[in-house]
Amino acid sequence: MLFKLSFNNMRRSLRDYAIYFFTLIIGVSIFYVFNATSGQAAMMKVSASTREIIELFKMLISGTSVLVSGILGFLIVYASRFLMKRRSREFALYMTLGMSKWKISSIILMETLFAGIGSLACGLLIGVGLSQLMSALVANLFEADMTGYRFTVSGESVAKTILYFAVMYGVVVLFNGGAITKMKLIDLMNSGKRSEQVKLKNPVLCVLIFLVSTAALGFSYFKVGFRTFTLNQSDIMMYIIIGCIATFLIFWSVSGMLLRVMMSSKNLYHRGLNAFTFRQISSKINTMVFSLSIICLMLFVTICALTSAFSLRNSMNYNLNHYCPTDFEAVVVYSDDAEEKRTVSDVYADYGVNFDDYFEKSVTLGSYGSPDLTYESFFGEDCAEIKEIFPYIEFDSGIELIKSGDYNKLMEFYGLEDRTELNDDEYIVICNLQSMVEFCNKELQKNTEINVFGHTLKPKYSECRDGFVDMSAQRGNMGIIIVPDGAVDENCSAGERFFGKYNAEAAEDLDATEAFFTEKGIEVSEATEKDSNISYCMYLTRTILAAASVGLGAIATFLGLYIGLVFLIACGAILALKELSESVDSIGRYEMLRKIGAEENDISKSLFVQTGIFFLLPLLLSALHSVFGMKFAISVLSAFGTDNIMQSVISTSAVILAIYGGYFLITYFSSRGIIRDRK
Repeated sequence: MLFKLSFNNMRRSLRDYAIYFFTLIIGVSIFYVFNATSGQAAMMKVSASTREIIELFKMLISGTSVLVSGILGFLIVYASRFLMKRRSREFALYMTLGMSKWKISSIILMETLFAGIGSLACGLLIGVGLSQLMSALVANLFEADMTGYRFTVSGESVAKTILYFAVMYGVVVLFNGGAITKMKLIDLMNSGKRSEQVKLKNPVLCVLIFLVSTAALGFSYFKVGFRTFTLNQSDIMMYIIIGCIATFLIFWSVSGMLLRVMMSSKNLYHRGLNAFTFRQISSKINTMVFSLSIICLMLFVTICALTSAFSLRNSMNYNLNHYCPTDFEAVVVYSDDAEEKRTVSDVYADYGVNFDDYFEKSVTLGSYGSPDLTYESFFGEDCAEIKEIFPYIEFDSGIELIKSGDYNKLMEFYGLEDRTELNDDEYIVICNLQSMVEFCNKELQKNTEINVFGHTLKPKYSECRDGFVDMSAQRGNMGIIIVPDGAVDENCSAGERFFGKYNAEAAEDLDATEAFFTEKGIEVSEATEKDSNISYCMYLTRTILAAASVGLGAIATFLGLYIGLVFLIACGAILALKELSESVDSIGRYEMLRKIGAEENDISKSLFVQTGIFFLLPLLLSALHSVFGMKFAISVLSAFGTDNIMQSVISTSAVILAIYGGYFLITYFSSRGIIRDRK
């Protein structure tokens, strides 16, 4: 009988369980998708170093899943509270008819199991489908070979998902059992008769606090958005705290001003059901100031995390392909008092490495340093500001010079169209690190002349060119000056770079080739430390850069997506459940509106406006926070490339519209169903 009663209750209350199901299904599917990467990674063909990054990625996802399960567990308990409250009168009837609390607990337990099993099954089915799409994203991020791809279901992830949700449901069952034990018949029968009183706050105080908090917020926006590179860790933390406090105070002051502002516009306030609508909204905001502040900040984190994740995902592979167009680079930098300046290939030959055996084509590039051209002499009075941002730069050291002819040969080797043509008295600066570009442009716009080995050169352009020399997986060129070939003194060579592209044999057994150069690279670097002619020697390979930079970028992308999506679910679910609880408490008010002749369409319109403003307020303030938060993030992430930030913003907006908008629509229709129950 209890089973039949529970089953019928579930069938009858499907509308009330809509938010519960929606939250659980999305939560389960996201939980499965992000944990299923282990199975997907197993069938990918990746290098050994990339596989190590993937193992680190799996470990971090597992750790994050514990945090995610805690958030989802809280949401399930929070949703259960709403469902218990919604059914207070039903429980009162059971107790009046003589049903024991133990039997009521059994009914709730069975209903919880029905809901849990159903949503777990649906969530896993959706998660398995979405995880196949994730395979393509994972492969794209880790540059894996997907020729062996096939449809797969990760048994480990399914078991993990079931285990975590079983634990969460165990907590829910204990919570529900405890709540039923404390139930009193008189409280259940009187539930819904209590209502929140609309307390009007002191308007002068509200206006003052609003002005102070907006001024504090504006100041924080300015420092974070426009003085990014002057901030240290303590400054950033201070402005985050100011932003949090200002957010709370803005909601507190708005909750006190909103009703008075509306009441001051009598035509608007007394039109239709506006008086009722605005009082309902004011009541909700008054009782949710702290929660709205938390939700606003969580939405802010969500927007920044999702936008940054999408931006990183868009930039990583482009950066690797564009800034790392060959397989190998080795660099030798000579000591200031070097008596012998050997080439890179000669240095490696001393340790048994013949470059001709490994590279089908190669190019070398010499660098020079003029004693009259240092960072200090070039940037002048701006050095102090640059020192704050880049304290590790030795400002009395020479700026690197490269001959125009060598640079053009390297660009041809890279397969890039970038070429330079200089007159005998001209120079250009190539740079792609955004924070240094601004300083370089400032000097070039002054038409700053430089002295290179006795030659006076003037800038060809008033802005530096977007370019690079060294292999990299991101924008990291802080500035190199390209000068005419005849301007340099060959006796003042500062070092040499060697760039090579593997021949077919070396590329076919890439792991063995990489292992060989790793061993030799370490051996050469350690040995040359004792060589008085060489300051330092280093090497890079495309595989190492891809594993280190792209792999870590991929981890940041996935964690940003994982945490952002879970936060978004949490925000939508909390707002939805609060709105539904308010609807339950306000059933009597809507009955009164009908008795005095209010049309059903006007009541639905009032409910739509209430729900819309309730969802919109934290989203609007978080969007404003995000404008400056993303400006800060773009500055920090400029090395990774954030040129297509608008594309990331559109993707983030689409995700928020789908999930947050989904919660809004379900909440509105569920609330409308609740207030119509007694029509």
